[in-house]
Amino acid sequence: MNRYALLFIFITALLDAIGFGIIMPVLPGLLMEVSGGDLSTSARYGGLLMFCFAVTQFFFSPIIGNLSDHFGRRPVLLFSLFVMCVNYLIMGIAGSLTVLFIGRVISGIGASTMSTCNAYIADVTPEDQRAQNFGLMGAAFGMGFVIGPVIGGFLGEYGPRMPFIAAAVLSFANMLFGYLVLKESLQPENRRRFDITRANPLGTLAQMRHFPVVIGIIGVMFLYNMGHHVLPATWSFFTIEKFNWSPKEIGYSLGFIGICMVAVQGFLIRWVLPRTGLRFAGIIGMLFTIAAFMGYAAVNSPWMIYMVMLTGALGALAGPAMQGIASSQVGASQQGELQGGLSSMMSLTSIISPILMTQTFGLFTSDQAPVYFPGAAFLLAGVLTIGSLGLFIRVTRELGGATAQQPRR
Repeated sequence: MNRYALLFIFITALLDAIGFGIIMPVLPGLLMEVSGGDLSTSARYGGLLMFCFAVTQFFFSPIIGNLSDHFGRRPVLLFSLFVMCVNYLIMGIAGSLTVLFIGRVISGIGASTMSTCNAYIADVTPEDQRAQNFGLMGAAFGMGFVIGPVIGGFLGEYGPRMPFIAAAVLSFANMLFGYLVLKESLQPENRRRFDITRANPLGTLAQMRHFPVVIGIIGVMFLYNMGHHVLPATWSFFTIEKFNWSPKEIGYSLGFIGICMVAVQGFLIRWVLPRTGLRFAGIIGMLFTIAAFMGYAAVNSPWMIYMVMLTGALGALAGPAMQGIASSQVGASQQGELQGGLSSMMSLTSIISPILMTQTFGLFTSDQAPVYFPGAAFLLAGVLTIGSLGLFIRVTRELGGATAQQPRR
């Protein structure tokens, strides 16, 4: 892979993560300002915003993935960046919940940045190196979590809208940078015609049925992400409720998570994968994820939560391992379709999980709570991840070997 292309893709994922992370510390404050409700009510609105985004992304991700297989990665990626810029701008000036929801719909239409980056990597990276480079995307996201929330925490001191405006500026600058330097990765001979019957969630799944391992990994990732969405959905609300953290303190905690992700997915994974193979790395990552969720549910002081973050960081081995196994099963002309399908599946979890997690948090922290338990959503996430681990072991049992890869069908 051309190192300059990889550098640009890394920067694209980094700036995308900064734009996402920069708003997390102030989202509860913005929702309380716009809705006039308390923290529990705002948490429920936060879950609905994620639900709205995910429904839109669920239907549009396969379309975007199939379009990238037809037109190439470059135009799709630039379009996605433009749409994200518009979304942040709308949310930054929103004066009502209605406008906030409109912004999230727009964002969901074009939110294919990471899936298109992954398709780009699959185009230009040898099969045995893809998981490491998928991990590099996770490291970029982690680094964005170091920078974004810290910036968001500081800007949040000047009002909950400032980070949204900053995110819009960053997204626009990134789009211009991509326009100037990004070269197309999908060669004409590897493209295929756009087919609307395949450009929908059911159509994509119908195509993936020819690859049993991919179908199994989709199921694994569904359960895994059902649990993992507890973090973006409830983290700010959980830490405010549990420890009365300020936006700055929330930003610091997210920055620490980001540093840990960079260390694991940017460096440790390149040492682990050649020695363990994708299958065993996935198992290790899920075990640490389960331990972290159970730890978050039980913490009772701020220093403890930072200790649990270190455990959770090692869970970052799981995602690239699953991506690497799935990507190895399909050919060059279907990488965009695969990534669009995976993105659609993750969007489906984004439809269900944030509502489930925020409602669980709201139920167990409200005045009507049967038992006061702010960590209830993390306990639920741990149970879902246990189910994901069991399915992963079953799906990959026949692959075996050091890399857990099979020839394509």
